[in-house]
Amino acid sequence: MMENMIVSLRDMSIALPLLQDIVDKSSLKIISSIIDVEKNVFQICFENELPLSSTYKKIRKLQSDGLVSVEKIDIDGRGKKVVFYKSNIKSLDFNLKKEGIILQFDRNDKDHFKSIPERDSNLK
Repeated sequence: MMENMIVSLRDMSIALPLLQDIVDKSSLKIISSIIDVEKNVFQICFENELPLSSTYKKIRKLQSDGLVSVEKIDIDGRGKKVVFYKSNIKSLDFNLKKEGIILQFDRNDKDHFKSIPERDSNLK
């Protein structure tokens, strides 16, 4: 049986800061860039015309939020580690109701998106 690929987040103390992180212009570009294909920071920066240092900072924040994860690590021709990132979410729906906000994530695949469910017991 296929695992449910939808995660709903209802706790305002978690949902609102998470939504604020996601709707940041740079974060949106980063997440959109790596939804279908994993990329390294240089590819993300080049494609989206983002500064390198702020891209690293945004990716670290998105990782801590559970929205982005390391897909693979390669070693380049000079022996340097190259990290490839991928979005843990395929889509996000935002719903504002009298009771508060609901964020509903469509997971990118079942192996990703492990940290958000651990953050809130109100997930369905």
